[in-house]
Amino acid sequence: MAAEPLFRLPTAIPGPREGDRESYRLKMIDLFAGAGGLSEGFRQAGFQVVAGSDVDPDAIATYKLNFPEATPLPGDIREADVKREVLSVGRGVDVVVGGPPCQAFSQVRNHSRIIDDPRNSLYREFVATVADLAPATFVMENVPGMAQMGVLEQVTEDLSLGGTYVVEPQVLDAADFGVPQARKRLVFLGVRRDLKTAPVKLSGTDATEVLGLVRRAKGQYQVDGRGGDAEKYLERLADPMDAGIVTAAQAISDLEGLEAGRRQDEIAAGELPRARGAYQRLMREGRGPTVRNVSVPRINRDTVTRLLAIPEGGNHRDLSEDLLARYISGDKWGPSNDSGRLGRSHFYAYRRLHPAVWAWTLNTKADSAYHYRAARALSVREFARLQSFPDRFVFTTDERRGNIPGRIDGGAAHSRYRQVGNAVPPLLAAAIAREVATLVRTARRRTVLG
Repeated sequence: MAAEPLFRLPTAIPGPREGDRESYRLKMIDLFAGAGGLSEGFRQAGFQVVAGSDVDPDAIATYKLNFPEATPLPGDIREADVKREVLSVGRGVDVVVGGPPCQAFSQVRNHSRIIDDPRNSLYREFVATVADLAPATFVMENVPGMAQMGVLEQVTEDLSLGGTYVVEPQVLDAADFGVPQARKRLVFLGVRRDLKTAPVKLSGTDATEVLGLVRRAKGQYQVDGRGGDAEKYLERLADPMDAGIVTAAQAISDLEGLEAGRRQDEIAAGELPRARGAYQRLMREGRGPTVRNVSVPRINRDTVTRLLAIPEGGNHRDLSEDLLARYISGDKWGPSNDSGRLGRSHFYAYRRLHPAVWAWTLNTKADSAYHYRAARALSVREFARLQSFPDRFVFTTDERRGNIPGRIDGGAAHSRYRQVGNAVPPLLAAAIAREVATLVRTARRRTVLG
């Protein structure tokens, strides 16, 4: 007897409403939306953002603030009432997007199905929601390491829903799409087979394959290229009017005046210098009279001393032996490993950006990257710039205090860094969205003409 299908699909395909099919505004819903990086990119590409779902109330507060046209859907999608609302609001969308957390991918053994592992229940919910809503397309993003864990084929098969969708997995680097940050994501793009079209591989500048920061010697770093086109790419990288390949300085140099320990979280837009290049002009589009998220964490004396000894693009390997001591000034701060020296966790913190190339992948902590020139950490706004969030996009938290359901410990300031650090860069999302729009509209034109 044939096995019972994991999910049952409706037979109807959502399509444009009455009126001009070409002018019909495509709709999307964002699952596990966080602050809304995917939603922002799809909105920039012309999509109507219908709703965003997330369990974190702080992320939902940011989503609600920045997407007033959309329905915020707080809560755990595994709960029946939340799932019902997601399906109700999402009915008829053209695309479902999301990046479900997948805890158990690295522990797959003996050909076990990852979708059956309880630790991957959020991933299962994404697949089930696609099955229930039956959109024309879907986009699921995740860490690129998934492709090396022996589960890529399983995920592709799960997302195909028994052949209903044609699925194309691909690893994309945000820096190849105009984002001033090297950030690789594994993207699954699925298109309904009965639309009679197939997803294609997205292509960017390929700058990350050619350019990189090279350590010549202790304290000496240089941006260099490889291959016959290296000179052309180096010229593009150095051109502030080329928004296709963007450096850290081209992204945040107009914010260099921010100082460590700054408590005010906004600044009058008129106090900032003129935009220095195409990327800064792009980030300023649509912003109001003030720029927010510009407070800067305090910094202790030991960290300042070390940063002053680290060159642009450098890290702990550039420190002398005496600066590798756990405490320099005598002030005792933070955890100690009792060795008298910096521990491995500190090594990841003492890293300075290089102004002439894009940033490395930001994480969720303020000390994951220090400024290339000033001896300080970055503001949330500078994190956002390096992620390609425009200045009009404001990061906030839920006004309620204390331990509310879904909130992650760490406080409001850490939450804002975490929201930015966990997001999909909007410019990368916009590139994906444009491909999705082309696929859907091409398929529907074929249906009309055929």
